[in-house]
Amino acid sequence: MDFKDIRRIGVIGAGLMGHGIAQVFASAGYAVNLYDADKATLEAAKGKIHANFKVFIDLGLAEPKDAADCLGRITLCNSLAALCEDSQYIIEAILEDLDLKRKVFAEVESHAASDSIFSSNTSAISITEIGKALKNRGRFMGTHFWNPPQVLPCVEVIRGEQTDDGAFETVFALMEKVGKVPVRVLKDIPGFLGNRLQHAMWREAISLCDRKVASAEDIDKVVKYGFGARMPFIGPMETADLAGLVLTRDIHKYLFPFLDSATKPAPVLEGLISEGATGVRAGRGFYEWTPDKIQRIIQQRDTVLLRILREIIGPAGRD
Repeated sequence: MDFKDIRRIGVIGAGLMGHGIAQVFASAGYAVNLYDADKATLEAAKGKIHANFKVFIDLGLAEPKDAADCLGRITLCNSLAALCEDSQYIIEAILEDLDLKRKVFAEVESHAASDSIFSSNTSAISITEIGKALKNRGRFMGTHFWNPPQVLPCVEVIRGEQTDDGAFETVFALMEKVGKVPVRVLKDIPGFLGNRLQHAMWREAISLCDRKVASAEDIDKVVKYGFGARMPFIGPMETADLAGLVLTRDIHKYLFPFLDSATKPAPVLEGLISEGATGVRAGRGFYEWTPDKIQRIIQQRDTVLLRILREIIGPAGRD
């Protein structure tokens, strides 16, 4: 199937990632079938999408009509069978539970057309392992969007061991068509690309906090106002070239033996969790959180990200 043959997208899961993924495709003009096993989550999805448009409208990246048009292209479905109807491409964005994902895809395959393409938005689970639920594994792959998917342009397109070349390139082209910046992940490894990079930094950051080298706030400041500030423009490989590979190698020789190499979570993380300090939902993690603070930081995040993306990649940042 060519990406030009895709007219309707099925999105399974209307929660944190799913409603935003539905927004991406509907904003690009595609009809979207959206399903969630939880009725309340499904019914709330269109309201969340409408709210997502506020920051786009405020920045002049969308008009109120765009929100109405997007929502008009989304059909809420009460079953997987209904979702599969006339969907040429189906993406799953449910809980990170291997058995549940396999169960869902087995049912999807029983309803979907024989030439439809499937993908999972999993952020870390093996694509090959999820695909074992399918009879036709060639049409299955990973498509890892980043949160918030309607803002961040990158999508990791991940090959499973049996992914068909044609299906893989069709989905890659589709992601480009809707304004995303897809990258090819050619080997199915845990965490793919982005999460391996992200969690390598998190391991070191949390270790520094655990060892009381610096506060959580100061560690965040070093990232936000130091090397992290240049990352939207210059990636780590470009930075290595700009610094010079000899200097990069020499720093690695000295520094690597001192970096954290733990293979299990840091004690400070386990301690916070055992106290019930599990993050924003609990009102406390490394920081104290209130509903107003959460809303403010998310709005600030999305506004700044869209402004940056508008500068570096232009209209692609709109989705």
